Amino acid sequence: MKAYENDLHIFFVWALQNADNKYFPEISKRDIVAYQNWLLRQNENSPARVRRLKSTLSSLSNYIEAIMDDELPGFRSIVRKIENPVNEPTREKTVLTDEQTKTILDTLVEREQYEQACFFALALYSGRRKSELLRFKVSYFDEENIIYGSLYRTPEKIRTKGRGVNGKMLTCYVLAKPFKPYLDLWMKQREERGIESEWLFPDRSDPARHAPITTANSWAEMYSKISGTDIYMHCLRHAFTTNLAKADIPDSVIQAIVGWESLEMVNVYKDIDNEEEFGKYFADGELVGRKPGELSEL
Repeated sequence: MKAYENDLHIFFVWALQNADNKYFPEISKRDIVAYQNWLLRQNENSPARVRRLKSTLSSLSNYIEAIMDDELPGFRSIVRKIENPVNEPTREKTVLTDEQTKTILDTLVEREQYEQACFFALALYSGRRKSELLRFKVSYFDEENIIYGSLYRTPEKIRTKGRGVNGKMLTCYVLAKPFKPYLDLWMKQREERGIESEWLFPDRSDPARHAPITTANSWAEMYSKISGTDIYMHCLRHAFTTNLAKADIPDSVIQAIVGWESLEMVNVYKDIDNEEEFGKYFADGELVGRKPGELSEL
């Protein structure tokens, strides 16, 4: 029931923002086509997810047609008349190298696109999803919020993906040392431009709000053009986890930093092949002992 409710929320928020908050019985086939295209292109949902969201609307339509025919005698379900997108394999996973991430950041800095560089660096050094990155506030990056000399810790919890209407509320962490240079560049440019907002990435038309998800999507396209490879923000979650693992940070610590409930998720996001792992423990015909890494070394 919660999943069904959340699916309906997605549609009605879309209708509010894109279809003049149209009354559901007045939704047309063209509206359903526009919603489906938005799910695929803007919200980056897979065809399978789109089918599920449309199925929820179809169920609502069937209920209205079967049960509320006395109030809406002329209503007919139209959702199933719109052909579903063809199921396709999910996009090939992008595994970024250190050289690629450096190229992206160096290019953005050279262009003085400091906001985009800061956003990319925040994703790379926190592993947060794009919607979560947009919820970071300037106040989170005070010196007093640095713990162990290594991590920014958000003083308040951020809404992340999870069960329930409000998702899962988590304290989030950012590697301070590698992120701060890009933060400083963006904060200086903000000051020069007279930008005043509590949000690290404010909406250009309304600084009282954080930037919309469409802005993050457009920046991802920019990163792709610079690197010559398909960059989607979630691949930086993989890069963050992989970099921690390569620094010999224990899996249990990585799990706690990212906020996963299961330790198995660390292996899902680590992009390290077996032979690379073997190299940590075998050398010159002998076993090699390794001590756990420290975050301050990153």
